[in-house]
Amino acid sequence: MAALSSTQTHKSPVVAAFMAPGGEECEALVVLDIFHRVNIAYKRVSITPEHEVVSAHNLRMACDCSIYDDDFSFDNFDVLFLPGGIPGTPNLRACEPLCNALRAHNEQGKRIAAICAAPSILAELGILSGKRATSNPAFQHVLSENGATVEQEYVVRDGNLFTSQGLGTAMDLGLALVDELAGADAVEKAKKSIVYLH
Repeated sequence: MAALSSTQTHKSPVVAAFMAPGGEECEALVVLDIFHRVNIAYKRVSITPEHEVVSAHNLRMACDCSIYDDDFSFDNFDVLFLPGGIPGTPNLRACEPLCNALRAHNEQGKRIAAICAAPSILAELGILSGKRATSNPAFQHVLSENGATVEQEYVVRDGNLFTSQGLGTAMDLGLALVDELAGADAVEKAKKSIVYLH
């Protein structure tokens, strides 16, 4: 039997962005927009049985799938991404299947990203204990109380974990993940595409 070529064996990374009722839609969409521009695959995943959620600013957000779909598996994703927002973050935290998947994903050393209030979920699950991380300033005490070292950078990476402070740093989080998943050339392509002037 002929050996498979590298193009046949290579699997491009896929990101799951978890959409909760009351989530901060722009934090999700800014990051996903950057992925779209450099052809990083992603899915908008509802944490409810419905394929539509209403965001923090009362926008109806269409999702590609739900965690309750018969064919859904957390294992199909290389990155689990948690946007923030209130009450989106508490709704994500209350989703037991998602929280179990975050623990398992972390135990496997697979990538997790969270922004704004959402890093507090990772902290409460024990995932940030002994790690460097950041979040929205209003939630940084949750990180420190659960063993994280809080940094004030736009994006903090510690191993497989990526955390960021809020909507104003969403582009930076997106670019950091592009660098991780697709490399420096893709970052430059994305920066040019979005007119990133930093």
